[in-house]
Amino acid sequence: MAFEYNRVLVAVDGSDASELAFKKAVDIVLRNNAQMFLAHVIDTRTITTVAPEVYDQSLANRSENYAKTLLDEYKEKAEKHGVNSITTHVEIGSPKMKIPKDLAKTFDADLIICGATGMNAVERFLIGSVSESITRYAKCDVLVVRS
Repeated sequence: MAFEYNRVLVAVDGSDASELAFKKAVDIVLRNNAQMFLAHVIDTRTITTVAPEVYDQSLANRSENYAKTLLDEYKEKAEKHGVNSITTHVEIGSPKMKIPKDLAKTFDADLIICGATGMNAVERFLIGSVSESITRYAKCDVLVVRS
């Protein structure tokens, strides 16, 4: 008896690694006739590290617009490949916690698919990667796709 995934959460950020993760997710969703949940988390670290005099509401708005555009593009690609059930979701916070703890629970995901991180070795050593955090905290299966 083969195990089937029914609810697949795909975390995308626009990187090459997340593009590969998305492509693999489309295959898995189609093979399992599953629902796809495309999510992008706007990392609060990027917004809060901007100097206060530079930060304004337009930065937050641009981040949200980018996220929505990114998800719309991925949704369109998935539909062209024959995926029928697609939900998109933008969240603001720490991707390390939002994806495995909040979004996985919200969408009752039985599989999370993400790309391996694009962070450099020093950042990874100091703060750990998003994909590492997802595998550590997720209550469901996780597929980390490497480029």
